[in-house]
Amino acid sequence: MRRRRTNQELDGDREAARIALTLGSELRAARTRRGLTQQQLGDRIGVRRTRVGELERGLGGTASLIIWVRLGKVLGRSLSVAFSRDLSTLPEPVDAGHLAAQELLLRRSREIGRPGLFELPTRSAPSAGVVDICIRDDQQRVVLLAEIWNRLMDLGAASRSTSRKVTEVEAILSPRFRAASCWLMVDNAANRAIVRRFPEIIRSRFPGSSLG
Repeated sequence: MRRRRTNQELDGDREAARIALTLGSELRAARTRRGLTQQQLGDRIGVRRTRVGELERGLGGTASLIIWVRLGKVLGRSLSVAFSRDLSTLPEPVDAGHLAAQELLLRRSREIGRPGLFELPTRSAPSAGVVDICIRDDQQRVVLLAEIWNRLMDLGAASRSTSRKVTEVEAILSPRFRAASCWLMVDNAANRAIVRRFPEIIRSRFPGSSLG
């Protein structure tokens, strides 16, 4: 029974084919500029003329590295090969924690069939206000403005900001829709302390069920 090829093998083969096509095109252009025939080039690197033709047509994905190096030497275009940067070592975005919460909300809204919007502007620049995630519920005719707080530093200012954004969004909505708001407070010691200390303020601002 023939072994099934892995996704990595298939992806690697496709990438090799793309690279070979690019190299082949550049090979043909460089050879032509130097006035060399395929036969002359093949003689200099020790391959048949037909093989040079195959390389120029993009069929060099299985050609040895030494063949490409020889071609570069003859054509005065040394081959440069290197792996890309290790993606696992690249620094995360400075707002990675915030993005993770936004990703979670967008994924959850898609799973329940309610489209979500990322970083929705509520005003034009330069005084633009932005909602972290905006979720539209066509059945309830509600647009839900979800604000994410990694660390809530000013409870009053946060509340006023959310109210302003609700008003601004309602002004641009169809009359059939209303705007509502909620907060997603990242679970950390600072946010838990605020909820414990000011439970009535939080309950007054958001009387609905957190679980709901």
